[in-house]
Amino acid sequence: MILVALRKGGKNRYGSVLAKEVDCTYSHAVKILQEMEKAKLVIFEKKGRIKLIGLTETGNKVAEYIEKIKQLLGNN
Repeated sequence: MILVALRKGGKNRYGSVLAKEVDCTYSHAVKILQEMEKAKLVIFEKKGRIKLIGLTETGNKVAEYIEKIKQLLGNN
């Protein structure tokens, strides 16, 4: 759901904000995001002391497919 939250936001986001949106702890979100970075689904952009998270092109496509699956299942 982190990918979907990033896609709906339309811009780079903070890890803490994403964790709240998907209702998980910050540390858990960071672990998931690190795995997603390895899979080239998200990118981290450092701005001073802050890390912003954005979707790669592949990550955006995956998030789009997840949204379509949710719609097909009736879970908007």
